[in-house]
Amino acid sequence: MKVKTILVSQPAPKTETSPYFDLSDKQKVKIDFRCFIHVEGIEAKEVRARKLDLNSFTAIILTSRNAVDHYFRIAEEMRFKVPDTMKYFCQSEAVAYYLQKYVVYRKRKIYVGKRTFPEMAKLFKKHSSEKFLLPSSDKLKPSIPTELDKLGLNWTRADLYKTVVSDLSDLEDVFYDILVFFSPSGIESLYKNFPDFKQNNTRIAVFGNTTVKAAEAAGLKCDIIAPTPETPSMTMALEKYIKKANSRK
Repeated sequence: MKVKTILVSQPAPKTETSPYFDLSDKQKVKIDFRCFIHVEGIEAKEVRARKLDLNSFTAIILTSRNAVDHYFRIAEEMRFKVPDTMKYFCQSEAVAYYLQKYVVYRKRKIYVGKRTFPEMAKLFKKHSSEKFLLPSSDKLKPSIPTELDKLGLNWTRADLYKTVVSDLSDLEDVFYDILVFFSPSGIESLYKNFPDFKQNNTRIAVFGNTTVKAAEAAGLKCDIIAPTPETPSMTMALEKYIKKANSRK
């Protein structure tokens, strides 16, 4: 079956140079974007009840922009002045760049990983005497605590925000040829919004092994999977599939 419409379970790109727009133009397909999940902050009173003392940490591990936002939100709500001596360990350049929203970059001790969390091991080893705080959501990759424990660091996890299923009820009578997912939470949202969802002729595109497993566990057939050596990005995987599907007579 030909592909004419795609729903991507992420916010719309903020830049006009997004590969999704190129894909839409080149393959003549309609691509919509919709967040299947969103993030909500955990209230300061709940954080206080866990007896979290922000003053007892000398370093912060930041894995995402959400972690940055909610650490500084909680600090403000708890009237904690983040000291200038605080060290920041950012998983990627994108996270480190975003940190500039809250601190004067050149005046702070900021350490940046390449992209993945395990690649930060060398940074942690050089600063193993620090007391680390890991601001996170209620859903944290199990590999992150495992990695930190393996390094023998003095670290504490603080759930400061949570992943919540978005209301998609307005999509009940809207159908797409392809649904694109990037996390198990997206699959969970699909079935919480539409418990009776049947795949039928809808193609499912998934990114990452954990998303593949979640989709298959839900009984979905994964028609498009990324990343692969041949198609390292979702847009490349979609384009390959669309070319093949739309060339059939």
